[in-house]
Amino acid sequence: MVNRSSVARGSLPDLAIKGGTMPFQEGESARVLFAVQIQHRPWLYLISKRILDVVVSAVALILLLPIMWLIGLLVKLDSPGPAIYKQKRVGFSRRVDGWQEVWVANTFTIWKFRTMCDGADPEIHRTFVKAFIQDDKRTMAKLQGQGPELHKLVHDPRVTRVGRFLRKTSLDELPQLGNVLKGDMSLVGPRPPIPYEVDEYRPWHCQRLEVKPGLTGLWQVSARSSAGFNEMVRLDIQYVEQQSFWLDLRILLKTPLAVLSGRGAV
Repeated sequence: MVNRSSVARGSLPDLAIKGGTMPFQEGESARVLFAVQIQHRPWLYLISKRILDVVVSAVALILLLPIMWLIGLLVKLDSPGPAIYKQKRVGFSRRVDGWQEVWVANTFTIWKFRTMCDGADPEIHRTFVKAFIQDDKRTMAKLQGQGPELHKLVHDPRVTRVGRFLRKTSLDELPQLGNVLKGDMSLVGPRPPIPYEVDEYRPWHCQRLEVKPGLTGLWQVSARSSAGFNEMVRLDIQYVEQQSFWLDLRILLKTPLAVLSGRGAV
């Protein structure tokens, strides 16, 4: 869809990271992921995509406000702690550098309904993510307490009773409509990874991050947690290469059915 010219990774001192430091290398201000010639960028698509994001997220937040208030109340009644969980995630933003449009890594704060005990240790998830990316089935099975058919941490002792329901139904993701409205995310795109996940990426895995992260995507409506990591990445790269306004609409229309079916969900 776009005529991309890959560039070697390296620091770009004049482009500051939003929201924190990147995990790739301590003290590095930013990294170039890839660059494309400005005249080849699909500006009409990017503008229409942003309009869709703003309109849909704003209307959804208004309509879903009573449900979100109720979910927040249930979260607080189920276990002590805040209703909203904040976490750093990795995204990419565009910057103009001379005659090129450059994509630069940045971190931002994602919002979710809290599904775990407040202050839970992330080490078990960090270990599982590393095993998932490396396709270490033995470690995954040990952490799962069963075979790794679902590529997600199913038996997570940190998850609360209400949290299990929210994760099963994906209702814990509703606050991210605020991230979409703010512009950190889009309605459709690859899911934004945690910094320690990106630490484990192989170079080709980074191609899934060449667009703004999203609430839902091709992977979510195709496989969800039944897919291995490399399959998930290939689906995300397929979206990056084929993205269009009509593909975004098709993915959005398929998302409710994927959520309701519970296929690959935990």
